[in-house]
Amino acid sequence: MKAPENTPVWTDENRCKACDLCVAVCPAGVLAMRYEPHSVLGSMITVIAPDDCIGCNECELACPDFAIYVADKKEYKFAKLSDQAKERAKQIADNNYMMLGA
Repeated sequence: MKAPENTPVWTDENRCKACDLCVAVCPAGVLAMRYEPHSVLGSMITVIAPDDCIGCNECELACPDFAIYVADKKEYKFAKLSDQAKERAKQIADNNYMMLGA
């Protein structure tokens, strides 16, 4: 899949089965699940903090359905892992991988 311009991480919702494995492995809290009543599991992946993506590729590697993609490091300048991003990742995990405030 061709990378959208100036986008560090993106998803293909048609392939996503909402297993939340990608959210579980993201160290920067870039991903979360949102409520989606039309999904079989009632949720769907969403990119909530693209500017905090560190380009680790953990989400892409963890996805069993090839529904998430990370830009090439030659094409995108990724963020450094911040304390704020680590804290958001912890809060998302504590919230059963759902978006905060959802």
